[in-house]
Amino acid sequence: MALPPVVVEQTAEPTKKAKKKAVSNKVAAPSSAPLVPSETAAPSADTGVGVTVRAGSLTVPNTAEAQTAIQQTPGGVALVPGSAYQTSTPASTVKDVLDYVPGVFVQPKWGDDSRLSIRGSGLSRNFHLRSIQLYMDGIPINTADGYGDFQEIDPTAYRYTKVFKGGNGLRFGANALGGAINFVMPTGYDADAAKVRTDFGSYGFHKLSVSSGGVAGAADYFIAGTWAETDGFRDHSGGESYRGSMNVGYRLSENVETRFYINANHVHQDIPGSLTRQAALTTPDAANPGNIALDQKRNIDTVRIANKTAVRLAPGTLLEFGAFGVDRHLMHPIYQWLDYRYQDYGAFARIADESRIAGMRNRFIGGVNLHNGRLDNKHYANVAGRKGNLVSSSEDTSENLSVYAENALYVLSDVALVGGVQFLHATRDRDNRINGQTSQTEFNLWSPKVGVLWDVAPNAQVFANVSRSAEVPSFGESSASLDVAFTDIRAQRATTYEIGTRGGTADYTWDLALYRANIDNELLCFTSQNLLGSTCQVANADSTIHQGVELGFGLAIVRGVLTEGREADELWLNTAYTFNDFRYDGDATWGDNELPGAPRHFLRAELLYKHPTGFYFGPNIEWVPEAYYVDSANTVKTASYAIWGAKVGFDNGGPISAYIEGRNLSDEAYIASASTSANLGGLDAAVFEPGTGRAFYAGVQFKW
Repeated sequence: MALPPVVVEQTAEPTKKAKKKAVSNKVAAPSSAPLVPSETAAPSADTGVGVTVRAGSLTVPNTAEAQTAIQQTPGGVALVPGSAYQTSTPASTVKDVLDYVPGVFVQPKWGDDSRLSIRGSGLSRNFHLRSIQLYMDGIPINTADGYGDFQEIDPTAYRYTKVFKGGNGLRFGANALGGAINFVMPTGYDADAAKVRTDFGSYGFHKLSVSSGGVAGAADYFIAGTWAETDGFRDHSGGESYRGSMNVGYRLSENVETRFYINANHVHQDIPGSLTRQAALTTPDAANPGNIALDQKRNIDTVRIANKTAVRLAPGTLLEFGAFGVDRHLMHPIYQWLDYRYQDYGAFARIADESRIAGMRNRFIGGVNLHNGRLDNKHYANVAGRKGNLVSSSEDTSENLSVYAENALYVLSDVALVGGVQFLHATRDRDNRINGQTSQTEFNLWSPKVGVLWDVAPNAQVFANVSRSAEVPSFGESSASLDVAFTDIRAQRATTYEIGTRGGTADYTWDLALYRANIDNELLCFTSQNLLGSTCQVANADSTIHQGVELGFGLAIVRGVLTEGREADELWLNTAYTFNDFRYDGDATWGDNELPGAPRHFLRAELLYKHPTGFYFGPNIEWVPEAYYVDSANTVKTASYAIWGAKVGFDNGGPISAYIEGRNLSDEAYIASASTSANLGGLDAAVFEPGTGRAFYAGVQFKW
């Protein structure tokens, strides 16, 4: 796999009107294209200001266009095409998508749930997600208060995934410490007419995915559905899911297109729970006895509808606007039986303009986002997995209005000065139905950014930026009890300094970023009753530091082993390394202790032999060479580990592809992730999530 954000497709993706023969083995093909790729092969016209008017979708850029746009960001970004993982892995979790993006730490916990952190974001969120904004075709997956999870994500349904690290999500309207991730479906213009794939593997894993797309006159469509089930590696970790996604576009005129989206999910998932360190390393397939006794689960039904309309006001000027609504029902028996009904809605407008100012190329992006939501929040006693008496009830309301703008002025033909700002107005209201109390809080947050982008060569860039981010706490930050006033929790703010470079040729690629974030009021674990134990009650820390190095590189170690010339075979090394240095900065309680929850070093590497016929095979490794702390007092650590895998497959871009993959071939017992706490006092608490044992997967795909 060529590392994002370097282009991994050797040519632009075609529209239905310009089909091409697929490149050989897109699973791991490095880019021979320039850093800023050409537009689609469809008929086009140059506007004279760097914008190409093309046939195809106005509302959804194809992969090449998305790559061009994301590389105009003076900071850490990545684009992962679906071809990088969809035909060579089970494509069942977010880890399959983001595994080779440096700076991203993602580890599966159970089922579809994972621990996801970018640059140390959300370290105190021991369940699901905070501090990263997730989007599906630009429509928020996170709830209005900022909470997010992964159960609505179907990795097989996306054409590409865009990752904006830290403050680099400003142009996307996101301002969280971890940034933003956007999962983008194909349209009828770049989808296969029909595609069927089936996967199966260890621990009762089965998956069936089907999709179809096409163009009929001014209309186009894409529809996808996936069924999956697993018994799970651990006891009480089985699950079954049904996911469906569809978009339908209509070209009202040459310059106007509207597109409707619908997404639905039905997920049933058992939760095995966390283990002690000793249990995780000796009996990793066991479940926490309390999870079995309470029959803990996470079941969710979701329907999301949306519309996005694009209007080309002039060559180089595109206006987009739309609206969305989400109905989500979470049925979640854990320590109590949680019955949550989310109803979110919102609207957005965005304008992008490329023109010239005093003869200099200029690019402006501005927009406004409205995202409001209501949560009907009920807690019942959990009686062996069944609803008992009502324990607590509240109505939680979130309102968010953000306005953002970013401008890039090319003071030289290859140097752009970039400036931007975002303003967020947010309110959080809680109406406690049990005691009649109400709580309200309001935030007004500014997040400016300045940067520089230098196109050193057609295939190389250097960038630097300084950005501010601000994050409003979610209702989950007071999850210890509905009686805890979340109004005492302040917004988390950070100033991040970043410098880096990216680029590539047919023989090597690189992606390097160094950053330091000075954070005030970071949302971290503090225990409400005492300092011993695994309870995580979130509060604001004083000052903390997040700094690190993100390095991705690919290298053709040797070419022409069996074949030579243009169609030479090769041995390709693909590596993603992340160095994390996260710590308190003179905290009154924890001094300069390390922040818990993320490894200091994380390495993912793969050595793949690729033949021009589409055949490939090779080993891979995941390595955490040092254990990391799980409590702020720095008294308990995880364990270091190295796990090996290998894959073999065939994919030449044609109608049939297949793979076999082995993971953790040595059957290593290891700790994949852990929940964080304030002070465990050296006790071996049940906060550790064991990784999956030796597993094998296989899949085959047919497309027309």
